[in-house]
Amino acid sequence: MSTPVKKPAAARNKWVRLAWIAAGAVLGLLAVVLLARWVTSLEAVKSFMTDYPGQSELPATAPVGFPAWLGWQHFLNMFFIVLIIRSGWQVRTAKRPPAHWIRNNKGPLRTRNAPTKISLDLWFHLTMDALWVLNGLIFIIVILATGQWLRIVPTRWDVFPNAISAGLAYLSLNWPTESGWVNYNSLQQLTYFVTVFIAAPLAIITGLRMSGAWPKDARTLNRIYPIEAARKVHFPVMIYFVLFIVVHVTLVLATGALRNLNHMYGASDALNWWGFGIFAASLLVTVGAWLAARPLFLRPIAALTGTVSK
Repeated sequence: MSTPVKKPAAARNKWVRLAWIAAGAVLGLLAVVLLARWVTSLEAVKSFMTDYPGQSELPATAPVGFPAWLGWQHFLNMFFIVLIIRSGWQVRTAKRPPAHWIRNNKGPLRTRNAPTKISLDLWFHLTMDALWVLNGLIFIIVILATGQWLRIVPTRWDVFPNAISAGLAYLSLNWPTESGWVNYNSLQQLTYFVTVFIAAPLAIITGLRMSGAWPKDARTLNRIYPIEAARKVHFPVMIYFVLFIVVHVTLVLATGALRNLNHMYGASDALNWWGFGIFAASLLVTVGAWLAARPLFLRPIAALTGTVSK
């Protein structure tokens, strides 16, 4: 009669810790909600939220609604950032890379710097980075040209007290009832501004410093901007994007999923399933790419621009 195999104590302790962390997180969120409900019941806070209903007025020239190109931009941004997070985590945690890649130093891509061998995971991460940056540059150019930047760049100081008001409404689970088709609430506006104009540039600048494209012989520049500083910022920025995605998706689904998805993907303010269908299709494409991002499929693609070795 065989003896049942017991799980190692370390593995059991890990799951116990995770269970305690999950329970603590749930209790912490419950406490925050109860505290927010108590705070918003105070007369002074009620008066504050009446004076600042959570939304700052937009300039008269701000556009209304979302054009179709913005939906495509949203999908591509989601697609690239998900794969960037996946590949970035693999680069950070992989102990033994599945393969290595080295650039072919010839043709139009030839440079003075000698090619550096990197892991296949890092090649995929840098490739997704480049596509994400290109998509971001197109996004910035188009929103500046069409006036869409007015929707995510604060232009009035009352955006800050309005953001506090919107935050209290979220925390107390009394969701803001405004329509993003016309104007975001102030907390959304500030969050999108930070994501687009602060977090994204920080990810690019720190990632560039850590990449092989950075000049290694620029001693003065490297002393001013050491690689250790870039590493200390780059990972927390990735955590910020993960948290942003989790909260963003949760609120999109919890505050009127059909209408919000129609805004984001269907370029419409109608209450139908069209935007949800496009979102579902884009989600399938993203999940498919996540599952396909394995050495079996990445090796032949990477070999188009360099040499792949095991």
